[in-house]
Amino acid sequence: MSSENIRVLVVDDHPLVREGIRHVLNEGSGLEVTAEAASGEEALKLAQSHHPDVILLDISMPGESGLKVATKLRSCVPEARILILSMHDHAEFVLGAVRAGVHGYVLKDSLPVELRQAVRTVYGGEEFFSPPVASRLSAALRGEVPVEAKRQRIESLTKREREVLVHVAMGRSNKEVAGELSISVRTVETHRENLMRKLDIHSVAELTRLALKTGLVPE
Repeated sequence: MSSENIRVLVVDDHPLVREGIRHVLNEGSGLEVTAEAASGEEALKLAQSHHPDVILLDISMPGESGLKVATKLRSCVPEARILILSMHDHAEFVLGAVRAGVHGYVLKDSLPVELRQAVRTVYGGEEFFSPPVASRLSAALRGEVPVEAKRQRIESLTKREREVLVHVAMGRSNKEVAGELSISVRTVETHRENLMRKLDIHSVAELTRLALKTGLVPE
């Protein structure tokens, strides 16, 4: 293929997926998969040796997540354009990708023509987000995080943190929660600080609304 083709590094831990992506891209005019990686570590090495124009990066891989790898790639090969390819369109993933500095986000169930368009678009200096992803991003930036994403945040809490959340949402004081759970008041305070940090919430009112919306406590 011509050296003027857009050179793409494909990063995905599934060989069949990489093969499918290679077939889709190489079939397009002016596109060429020049290297493939099965892990973030391998991606960093190949990116520095192959200097791809575009890096097509899976978000879910063993070891470091695609988002962490994206941040490292932005540092070691700043000239490369990074395009996330994922089956997830949750707001948490999309916002995380944007914060990592990626240039686009395409869903794995997209049509081949959309994937080729995405690669060409980010290579041309613009951003590309699949329509469902763009919708999620827009809602998240307006603060309208879907209930599903809120449930995912709660699932990241420990069992004890969820218990504290329920009691706090029901209007109980730290002392009352401590008595209910047979732990110290200071431990309750620590759990509250941790769950607020994990949920990115800064008041009891917000905690209560979240617990109600996700069904953690009855309305």
